[in-house]
Amino acid sequence: MRISIVGTGYVGLVTGACLAEKGHRVVCVDVDVARVDALNRAEAPIFEAGLPELLAKHVGRNLSATTDLALAVRESEMTLIAVGTPFDGREIDLSFVLGAARQIGEALRTKSDWHLVVVKSTVVPGTTDGRVLPELERASGKRAGRDFGVGMNPEFLSEGEAVQDFLFPDRIVLGGIDERSTDVRGEVYAPFAPEIPRLRTNPRTAEMIKYASNALLATLISFTNELANLGAALGGIDTVDVMRGVHLSQYMRGRNAEGLPPITSFLKAGCGFGGSCFPKDVKALVAHGESKGQPMPILASVLAINEAQPRRTVELLKRHFPDLAGVRTTVLGLAFKPGTNDVRESPAFPVLQALLDQKADVTAFDPIARREAEAAFPARAGLRYAASLDAAIAGAEAVIVVTPWPDFEGVPGRLGENVVFVDARRAFDKHAIANYEGIGL
Repeated sequence: MRISIVGTGYVGLVTGACLAEKGHRVVCVDVDVARVDALNRAEAPIFEAGLPELLAKHVGRNLSATTDLALAVRESEMTLIAVGTPFDGREIDLSFVLGAARQIGEALRTKSDWHLVVVKSTVVPGTTDGRVLPELERASGKRAGRDFGVGMNPEFLSEGEAVQDFLFPDRIVLGGIDERSTDVRGEVYAPFAPEIPRLRTNPRTAEMIKYASNALLATLISFTNELANLGAALGGIDTVDVMRGVHLSQYMRGRNAEGLPPITSFLKAGCGFGGSCFPKDVKALVAHGESKGQPMPILASVLAINEAQPRRTVELLKRHFPDLAGVRTTVLGLAFKPGTNDVRESPAFPVLQALLDQKADVTAFDPIARREAEAAFPARAGLRYAASLDAAIAGAEAVIVVTPWPDFEGVPGRLGENVVFVDARRAFDKHAIANYEGIGL
């Protein structure tokens, strides 16, 4: 495929060289004449293992550089925007991205063929379809989705290993405004190994995946440092040994049924954690740190977020019932997780309380933990415990699944088409349920 790339910085140049290695014809665009001339001499302006070899191999054949953006766009089928997005302390600077979009749009005005424009730069969610797309339409006088495609394709490159990361990626994320915008990039990545996971989604989700990936890794570093600081304050604890013990957990090793590390089971949105261990242990660690003069802000935030999630679950009903008073609402699952009758710190109870606070007519059911639930959270005005699943969902106007027991898998198909279904664990197919609501959706 003929591809143009706006920006010859770290991301743009590595992307261009690697796509050339995969057999595509690539032209890199930059306003810096000296930089363009150096690239056309196969001289790498940045130090990156493997890059000089790729430039030497492909420059003058299927890789070149130019300052003429309009010509590059007209002579290519797809353009990647790979310019910088510096952060000024308040927000990222989109001037380079929007400037590139404007120039690309102006080039598209005189081009008759359908063209795909893809944002490769790291941008906050909503940038591609909310800022870049309108700029392309204004400058081109054309319609996105009809006359040209728009997509977002985040990069996951580590400096020093960027060439290897690009040529042998752990995933390929394809965000597009429509099927065609996504399908074309499927052709771009066709030369890559077929076993590499490919995720097709919308641009906003693609943008968020990039930030989520980096934020998770950053959080893990600071989490480790928070524990390290506490260990040093307490004395007699070496954080290297602590983390070595954590790394040996079964959750960190092996693969689950989906081929992923088991730790990913904890990286799912929901109504919060409960049980006998997590809440108690995190609270104890925060309190112990504070008593020793060592604040634990990350873990304190973990508790605060967890405490708020059940109420956020109930708020999803407000999209359908502005007033929950008298709304017949069924809560399914009272144990803190499937496979146990343990109801300690179960998020189901704050969900029940939030519903009662708003005067809903509540029915609760759990196939195993009913007795334990009734002891921990007795029936009262506005709340009854059902003896069976059938009795629980009969006449319901809304159903909230808090604990995804296998018994509940067929519930959506047994509900009337007007019943609101809240998936507090994101365990159900959102496309198969008419009035579906879920955490993080």
